[in-house]
Amino acid sequence: MFSKILIANRGEVAVRIIRACKEMGISTVAVYSEADKEALHTNLADECYCIGPAKVADSYLNINAILTVAKACGADAIHPGYGLLSENAAFAAKCKEDGIVFIGPSAETISRMGNKDNARKTAKSAGVPIVEGSEVLKNFNHAKKVAAKVGFPLLLKAKDGGGGRGIRLINSAGELESAFYSASAEAEAAFGCGDLYIEKFLSPVKHIEVQLICDDFGNCVVLGERDCSVQRKNQKLIEEAPAPVLAPKLRQQLYSAAKKVAKEAKYTSVGTVEFLVSGGTEFFFMEMNTRLQVEHSVTEMVCGIDIVKWQIRVAAGVKLNFSDRDIPHKGHAIECRICAENPVTFAPSAGEIKILHIPGGMNVRFDSAIYQGYTVPPFYDSMLGKMIVYSRTREEAIRKMRSALSELIIDGVMHNSDLFLELLSEEEFEKGTYSTSFLKEIGYV
Repeated sequence: MFSKILIANRGEVAVRIIRACKEMGISTVAVYSEADKEALHTNLADECYCIGPAKVADSYLNINAILTVAKACGADAIHPGYGLLSENAAFAAKCKEDGIVFIGPSAETISRMGNKDNARKTAKSAGVPIVEGSEVLKNFNHAKKVAAKVGFPLLLKAKDGGGGRGIRLINSAGELESAFYSASAEAEAAFGCGDLYIEKFLSPVKHIEVQLICDDFGNCVVLGERDCSVQRKNQKLIEEAPAPVLAPKLRQQLYSAAKKVAKEAKYTSVGTVEFLVSGGTEFFFMEMNTRLQVEHSVTEMVCGIDIVKWQIRVAAGVKLNFSDRDIPHKGHAIECRICAENPVTFAPSAGEIKILHIPGGMNVRFDSAIYQGYTVPPFYDSMLGKMIVYSRTREEAIRKMRSALSELIIDGVMHNSDLFLELLSEEEFEKGTYSTSFLKEIGYV
């Protein structure tokens, strides 16, 4: 097992990883930007080092700075968290070159599956249905030709995208050019690569993802699925496990398809295979996230497996000691992403948190990196934390979430908890029949 892990991330996920490491008896190293000097992860880690100014490109995406710190402090592994460098094949390769374990899949696997274009090819090769679309677009003229063939509406998507960035919905040919260049610029800024591809836009659909963990011994375990269909501009807001109104037969088909994709990719580590489900019977591979995901927490609540700890163990060469048959899948969990933003305009909010009260009670969990007196910086993702609840039934979980949100107090920055109270009371959400167009249908997009 590792003796010291550097966490190449910030915020909630850095805190989550540090906690897992502490419970495993592993020393931790935090890196931080100048804007994050007082961040919680810097205080919880055993060691912490500044790696640059506030700008992400100069700090959290600075591979040389991160590896310099890792080698100097004697870290034998790096956990990239999610976002930032978590799906950067060059970073994974450089870690290996420098003799440091990258806690995630190999650089080759990231290139194959983190690259959305290659992932589609891999799924197709595995016999899993994919949405009609294109390979990587060479330029705007290429995009025009493909769009004419695929037809509108369609999606422009970043090849190395994630978190809803680098995606544009195009309803007509007149919208294509400006969207092409803006999506490419956004992807370049967020992921260091502006390559795009086209995918046919399907609606109404559910966004269902299957959580996997695979080891070096050929074992691949399905930990369950999540419904991530409540989204605003392709950014997930609410996730729940298991997915409501999903027929048992279709659930097993999704599990089987996810394993086929992982096997074809020779996948090792924690990963998520994402599908679009149409009409409750038809499904299409969308992408694979070759990393830990924000919403892993809801799966942990229903399957009883600490995903972060097992991700670390697998990276250290430990064999999985459980199989699909051992996963209980009991109860229901719901997660709401609490973000520092104007609940009406959705503009980000920054400032000092003057009063903070976090709800408690049985099976109520708030994964966060904020504290009273902390100043939310304007430079990074706006998520303040994840409110997660678990209960015996979905109906009880919805009531528990309403109670927790009503008790949450974050004074000093605007946030979106009241929005969730409204969404949880919508009839379509209560039925579980909502789709990815849910927010648009009720007037929030």
